[in-house]
Amino acid sequence: MTRYRNLVLFVALAALWGSAFMAIKAGLDYFPPVLFAAVRYDVAGVLMLGYAVYVLDDPFPRGRDQWAVVAVGAVLLIAAYHALLFVGETDPAVNSATAAVIVSLSPVLTTGFARAFLPDQRLTLAGVAGLLLGLVGVAVLTGADLGAAVSGGAVAKLLVLAAAAAFALGSVLTRRIDADLPIESMEAWSMLGGALLMHLLSVGLGESVAAAEWTNPTALAALLFLAVGSSAVGFLIYFDLLERLGAVEINLVSYVAPVFAALTGWLFLQEAPTPGTVVGFCLIFGGFLLIKRDAIRDELPRVRRVAFRVRTLFSR
Repeated sequence: MTRYRNLVLFVALAALWGSAFMAIKAGLDYFPPVLFAAVRYDVAGVLMLGYAVYVLDDPFPRGRDQWAVVAVGAVLLIAAYHALLFVGETDPAVNSATAAVIVSLSPVLTTGFARAFLPDQRLTLAGVAGLLLGLVGVAVLTGADLGAAVSGGAVAKLLVLAAAAAFALGSVLTRRIDADLPIESMEAWSMLGGALLMHLLSVGLGESVAAAEWTNPTALAALLFLAVGSSAVGFLIYFDLLERLGAVEINLVSYVAPVFAALTGWLFLQEAPTPGTVVGFCLIFGGFLLIKRDAIRDELPRVRRVAFRVRTLFSR
């Protein structure tokens, strides 16, 4: 039962986070990028704090370790990841599917950071090869040559890559700090802290609140979906699965999210994935297969048994 519960939550999270790339792209037509990300987490943070107050006896972090986890979440998982991602997606060269595929390098980066910070999750030689293959995939996506290195498209894609790195590092560090902080409390305070940091960054970048189209129906729909669905609900699922599966396993959601990103981008924004997007994703996924080859090999017998039962059922 736990296996199927985790699977359902995993697919739901992939759908919420994959569709978020489309919602970000749509909303950026109406909001300055960092301000858009900040307001998203103003709303999500208030919602989650209210939920934390409702379900917890004490929703406030206590002690250095608990505040350290909140700080990691605010700086890396919320502020750095979303500010870099939103700015990167302002470039026309970065459509929903491309952004999702670049972020799908996150599990490979997570494994690399885990080597440094989580001694029980070390990389083997094949794992290092997988990490390098994933980086080659990103090079294909960015069009890494002398001409593309200075183009707007490549710079924007590298910003999205930096966002993925920030999220991967944050995932590992939250596991490293043994704070015993409830998920609801950690999520709420990280969102509010990250929103504050992004508001400060927005002011520093000279973004104007008056430039946002606050009453546009498309803008409001994108903002509400991101704040409630992708943020409040999505991160609640994420941190729940993080505790159950670990930093490396949960970030595999990044390999399913591009499917939903491409589908929703095509349905709502008429975006079509490019051949480079497909090739880059295949290389990144190949890197993942190298890193997780032992776990996949151990799982194959169970998959074969399930497939055999399904064939037997339908052959009757």
